Amino acid sequence: MAVRAAEESERNMERVDYVSTTNACKLCKPLGACLAFRGIEGAVPMLHGSQGCATYMRRYIISHFREPMDIASSSLGEKHAVYGGGPNLKQGLKNVMTKFGAGLIGIATTCLTETIGDDVPMILREFRKEMEEAGEGADSPPLVCVSTPSYSGTHMEGFHAAVRAVVDQLCTQADPNSEPRLVNLLPGFVSPADIRHLKEIVGDFGLSCVLLPDISDTLDGPALEDYEKIPAGGTPVSDIQRMGGAAATLEFGQTLTGGRTAGTVLRDRFSVFLNQLGTPVGLRETDGFFKALEQASGLPTPEKHRLERGRLIDSYVDAHKYLFGKRAVIYGEEDLVVGLTSFLAEIGIKPVLCASGGRSGHLSSCIERVTADLVDTPPTVAEGMDFFEMEELCEGLAPDLLVGHSKGYRLARKLGVPLVRVGFPIHDRFGGQRTLHVGYRGAQMLLDRIVNAILEKAQEDSPIGYGYL
Repeated sequence: MAVRAAEESERNMERVDYVSTTNACKLCKPLGACLAFRGIEGAVPMLHGSQGCATYMRRYIISHFREPMDIASSSLGEKHAVYGGGPNLKQGLKNVMTKFGAGLIGIATTCLTETIGDDVPMILREFRKEMEEAGEGADSPPLVCVSTPSYSGTHMEGFHAAVRAVVDQLCTQADPNSEPRLVNLLPGFVSPADIRHLKEIVGDFGLSCVLLPDISDTLDGPALEDYEKIPAGGTPVSDIQRMGGAAATLEFGQTLTGGRTAGTVLRDRFSVFLNQLGTPVGLRETDGFFKALEQASGLPTPEKHRLERGRLIDSYVDAHKYLFGKRAVIYGEEDLVVGLTSFLAEIGIKPVLCASGGRSGHLSSCIERVTADLVDTPPTVAEGMDFFEMEELCEGLAPDLLVGHSKGYRLARKLGVPLVRVGFPIHDRFGGQRTLHVGYRGAQMLLDRIVNAILEKAQEDSPIGYGYL
């Protein structure tokens, strides 16, 4: 017995700590690609992989947007993991064309098909040739494919990869009819409400805009008497094809710097001027966006937006006594975290932890840029985080609130602090798709929500429950 106990003790000493992910602060890569494809007119997202992947993603997306979300699948099983999924993919494409009448099919790969080594571009070339030989090639919709195995990144990387693939594969030649007042706007993954506001802002400067992707209607549409297999809205394919003739591209996402993006494709292939900006959350980041629009249009900021900016500054002053010195944990998609951190710092809240499941390598430098002149002590910045690790980091930080999506609810509850829900996913509240984050108007709405969350917490904690704060 003594020998056995000694052997067991020795094995325990040699055992390496097991590392796992507990409640990840990210989602899978092909999910992001499906969201991007959904923002193209007539498009049907399709996963090359098992049926379970599509089912999970549809359920997850529907819970946030409260809209139907069809995602086609090549429905691979055990046999195809051995013999390959090419025949299933081809049959699935035919089914989507026949049953949906798709104007574009966006094919995203999954872990299974990437692991077994399916060459999707080659399969699509074979499929197009077979369709032409059958006399059906002329009626075939464009096919855009993107590599998105979940083990290689987050949903945001899948989203940006899909947008890049759309531009790369559809913009094949320069537009001879260049428009001096046409700008491309690549907003990244923001809400349908954000998209509508961005289109309003650009239109107020008298500019024509190709916004890609546009989920303002496809993922937040009106009630209809009859179900539409493919919802109306989205960026027209014809508009995507003319992006090479734009005067400039405005691309949101400073953590994208240095990588190959849709904006860099347009710059390198068609010499379209590229202006990479931070996501316009809060006063200063929105000022940068408006300055870029002034340069592109040659016009000053319209009066209605100047008034919105002035009202926002006034509310900053009014809210200062409630917010100054409060401590916040911010988490979510990297570029949204940067924008939110900038906003919180400028209203007097001290960011103490900025966390994301992404691993761009740029989060720390971007956080430093937006907080350098506003905080005495820089916040802790953590990439590749899950909520178990975030909870460990929160020990000793004493935050007053959390700002992020619904997956942080349990952490906020455990810490006993309010959670201000922003970003994606929001599953435990109603109207997540209508949350406005961007512009002066979005900053105003976020400010009001944050102040009221802090006031509500003060009332709940008070033994007498103040009625006037």
